[in-house]
Amino acid sequence: QVQLVESGGGLVQAGGSLRLSCAASGRTFSSLTMGWFRQAPGKEREFVAAISWNGRNTYYTDSVKGRFTISRDNAKNTVYLQMNSLKPEDTAVYYCARCFSATYYSPEAYDYWGQGTQVTVSS
Repeated sequence: QVQLVESGGGLVQAGGSLRLSCAASGRTFSSLTMGWFRQAPGKEREFVAAISWNGRNTYYTDSVKGRFTISRDNAKNTVYLQMNSLKPEDTAVYYCARCFSATYYSPEAYDYWGQGTQVTVSS
């Protein structure tokens, strides 16, 4: 069984920063791609970023490129999402998830999800 627990969300003003963390249990963490998704009220869950098992490859949706950075520490079974220059449109519940497929941008490629952490950016 795999458990993912996100933390680090909160309320921040536009232009501010937050760092999300996702702590994972289970021995397969270090061998799989991990991803972050977000879901705003009334909208579908959307891909934000993903990182390969060894951290060498990272992927971002266009709207966060240059502002967000995904990273991981396999020794701590943790993946991070550093979010800078936050905008009101970044407001959403952010989820981390474990990827089992090459289509890292699709929610269907993920089998375990965290409970989510709320990020609210005020203007």
